[in-house]
Amino acid sequence: MKIVMGLPAYNEEENIANIITQLKKITDKIIVCDDGSLDQTRHIAEKMGASVVNHTKNMGYGASIKSIFTRFMETDGDILVTFDADGQHRADDIKIVTEPIINNEADIVIGSRFLNNSTDMPKYRKLGIKAITNLTNVGIENKITDSQSGFRAYTKQVIAQVLPTEVGMGISTEILIKANKNGFRIKEVPIKILYQGDTSTHNPVSHGVSVLLSTMKFVSTEHPLKFYGLPGVCFLAIGLFFVVWTIQYFTEFGIFHPILALIAIGLTLFGLVFLMTGIMLYSLVLVIREK
Repeated sequence: MKIVMGLPAYNEEENIANIITQLKKITDKIIVCDDGSLDQTRHIAEKMGASVVNHTKNMGYGASIKSIFTRFMETDGDILVTFDADGQHRADDIKIVTEPIINNEADIVIGSRFLNNSTDMPKYRKLGIKAITNLTNVGIENKITDSQSGFRAYTKQVIAQVLPTEVGMGISTEILIKANKNGFRIKEVPIKILYQGDTSTHNPVSHGVSVLLSTMKFVSTEHPLKFYGLPGVCFLAIGLFFVVWTIQYFTEFGIFHPILALIAIGLTLFGLVFLMTGIMLYSLVLVIREK
């Protein structure tokens, strides 16, 4: 199978030449999406023989992945491997990531930073990624450990059928949810990362909030009853418990307890709103899909 490497890059002039040199030992088909870099990233990649997609301005990680997908479909490649351009991924792991596809065991393979528990990333990033991954797992069948890994391998069929819309970091979750919906097989393999400090160019708070909101959007629309209905039932049950407690308190002591009553009313209403939202959204999604 022919492997094509895809590198989303933004201001990576310090790393891009070394990475392309390493990747050329594996394949001569390398796509670099220069996402509006202000340095020499694009020119270095072009001089080294990579196929460069140029964004005139910074459009985001998701937009870069979409551009790489589009350019990949114009090649005769069979497998697309997305690979970060910041120097954290090892070229030696490409074989590990592509092997399940070559052996017809998977359609998407994720290089997980957590399967071997060897990552030394900051705790706040690790907790954030795991929280987003847990939310992503609500929307897919086979549970994964690293939904935000940019080191992935895709078959051409996946690229042709999964059409992402996100332009930001939420695209990582969107692809997994849509791939799962289309019945594609998703598998994880352990990888090692060359992690030295926090090299992310994104503000951790805005980045985390953006990915979380995107993940919630896709999970809630794909599984509204699970996302809204189950919490609604829980809040409703707790609210009814407080209703009974309020009534028992009044019956036993002859005194109306306002705090218990407020908690009972608040939780009950909250549960009903969540439950009705889940039911209505589920019905709306069914109607849209039928059309």
